[in-house]
Amino acid sequence: MARKSLGNRQARRAQLVARHGQRRAELKRTIAHPATDPVDRDDAVRQLSALPRDSSPVRLRNRDMVDGRPRGMLTRFGLSRVRFRAMALRGELPGVRKASR
Repeated sequence: MARKSLGNRQARRAQLVARHGQRRAELKRTIAHPATDPVDRDDAVRQLSALPRDSSPVRLRNRDMVDGRPRGMLTRFGLSRVRFRAMALRGELPGVRKASR
């Protein structure tokens, strides 16, 4: 089970990504566009670097919805491999069964 503080940190990052996502996308489009004036591009790079680091979606981490485990995620279910196996064996996941009988 992951520490609560790590889950809270992840939630704060998700809020920052949502808050600054549109602005980041605009700045990245300006930087990547080949017809952008070099002065405008430099200004956009400066503005992008001034945004909080945690507002980058790359810094988000997939975590188990139940206990927050960061490794071995099955994104289709939102669970870690350990939690998925335990719940599947108990029959708590509808439509999931063992491949071998």
